[in-house]
Amino acid sequence: MAEVMPVRALRYDPERASPLDALIAPPYDVVSETERAALAAKSPYNIVRVDLPQGDPEQKYTNAARELRRWVEEGILRRDAVPSFYRYHQVFSLGGKEHTRKGFVSRVRLRRFEEGVVLPHERTLSGPRLDRLALARACRTNLSQVFAVYSDPGGSIDAEFSALESRSPEMEGRLGDGVVHRLWRLTDPAAQGRIASALLDKRVYIADGHHRYETMLAIRDELRPQARSPRSSIEYGSMFLTSMDDPGLVILPTHRVVHGLPGFDLARFLDRLRARFDVRELSADTSTRLRGPPEQREGCYLLAAQGRFFSVALRPGEEDAAPGPVVLRRLDVPILHTLILEQVLGIDRSAQERQTNLRYLKDSKTALEESRRPDVQAVFLLNPTRIEQLKAVADAGEVMPQKSTFFYPKLASGLLLDPIDPLEEV
Repeated sequence: MAEVMPVRALRYDPERASPLDALIAPPYDVVSETERAALAAKSPYNIVRVDLPQGDPEQKYTNAARELRRWVEEGILRRDAVPSFYRYHQVFSLGGKEHTRKGFVSRVRLRRFEEGVVLPHERTLSGPRLDRLALARACRTNLSQVFAVYSDPGGSIDAEFSALESRSPEMEGRLGDGVVHRLWRLTDPAAQGRIASALLDKRVYIADGHHRYETMLAIRDELRPQARSPRSSIEYGSMFLTSMDDPGLVILPTHRVVHGLPGFDLARFLDRLRARFDVRELSADTSTRLRGPPEQREGCYLLAAQGRFFSVALRPGEEDAAPGPVVLRRLDVPILHTLILEQVLGIDRSAQERQTNLRYLKDSKTALEESRRPDVQAVFLLNPTRIEQLKAVADAGEVMPQKSTFFYPKLASGLLLDPIDPLEEV
């Protein structure tokens, strides 16, 4: 099903540019204005200058394309001569332990979601889609990768990279969060062929980067009239692929902050919750020690509101009251969105997408601090979605609400760039 191909990536030339630490950046959607300024100050060639352009809305994308073109002309970025699968390790610390997430970067033939080969797991927001499309049109380059997973319990694909990993990496850089990014190139055609064959009977599940994938599809459709072959490079997207069974695969929750609701009354809200949920008030010490829901089963949340803290747990059988297919009625985020945000608080899907009365936070400590703000009505801390739940939702052809998963750590932007050229064949 999934067709993967090696790629001649566009990479920073270490002899002409600064150390990689000064050139790469986190994904555009997690970079604040302050962080952008700090990244740009590291080097005149930091990828944030292109991936997150500043300036007039009508000109900033053109400016980004001109900057990228100048880097190529000056040799700051050079195209690899040999097509490769790029082995990519991310080494990070979490919970006092060191982890390594392993995968590889390749081109993957683009498929519409309804074809059942590349599958989404959550809804997207309209604003980022439009921004990424405008940037891709101007730059004609994939500046970063879509993060996707596949099932390979036997580890046959990872085994093809084992000899490569015994050598020193060809590229290594560290971002401000302490995550180390390492790259090797697998250029052996026989090994590449075995990897491609192993993936032919597999589905690919988007973990992070739904907006980027939708952008790749849109650019492909726009440029198809210029292509001379069905193997044009526009038919392929740039992806980081990792196994669902990789021990370094970590999913964290994204918490919900409800704000700006007119006429909100906490007592009335709690009474309405008790129609389907067991609601138990916690001491402040207990809640801050937990930093999350006190139970790990589905439909359990830590609610923080007006300086008070509550355990909120869906009663057995009440999940059937949630609208939609069964596969979604057993998951924390859809239960929260349908039974609480929509039915109790009246925040419909349109308002959720616009983030009118809802915003998302990844850090539990920050979320709890937000709950004390006068304009915040409620904060819900969630358990993380599990990888098998993501797969079940996608296999059923369904999607969860936006921000249902947080795959940690994020991929680095600027490690590997992939030109989009309708006249180039893979």
